[in-house]
Amino acid sequence: MGGRELLTAIVQIVNVVATTSICQELDFDELGKNKEIFHDSDVYGGRVAYFKTENMQGKVSIFSSGKMISIGTKSEKQAYQELKLASDFLVGKGYAKPVNLDFKTQNLVVTADFGKSLSLEKLSEETKAIYKPEQFSGAILRFSKPYKTGILIFASGKTVITGLRSQEHLEPTIKKLQRIVESN
Repeated sequence: MGGRELLTAIVQIVNVVATTSICQELDFDELGKNKEIFHDSDVYGGRVAYFKTENMQGKVSIFSSGKMISIGTKSEKQAYQELKLASDFLVGKGYAKPVNLDFKTQNLVVTADFGKSLSLEKLSEETKAIYKPEQFSGAILRFSKPYKTGILIFASGKTVITGLRSQEHLEPTIKKLQRIVESN
């Protein structure tokens, strides 16, 4: 009745990148003898091995320095669990000594669908979005607040958000983006 319709976005975390380190040098020749570890000296110059089991959603990249990166999970909790699983595997096989792990989320990749067609020309005029349709079909918007993020916005109302460092940062970012979409 004359009021503005509030949009609700369908939001989905599609990838979490998290890191930790066991702070110990690893021997890739030894690690490569396990079926759970893939190491090929031709892949990235042999500087990385990959840990993956049947029960994992993502995979863990392992560097000879002991640094590890989890990719492909859908939550921080799951990413941390997979990093812990890789660490426990290395300790259990005798490749590393037990250590307290310090987990850090580096990036969340999130999709949001606002279910509304958007004028990207208008959006770029009203915000600092970059829209060059001859180069790319979406607009690029960057937030420095509430959290530093990069956002791809498409005319369909679908977006891809990158750069968030915590799932707790997601809701304020979506709310800010929602205000922009609603005014379009």
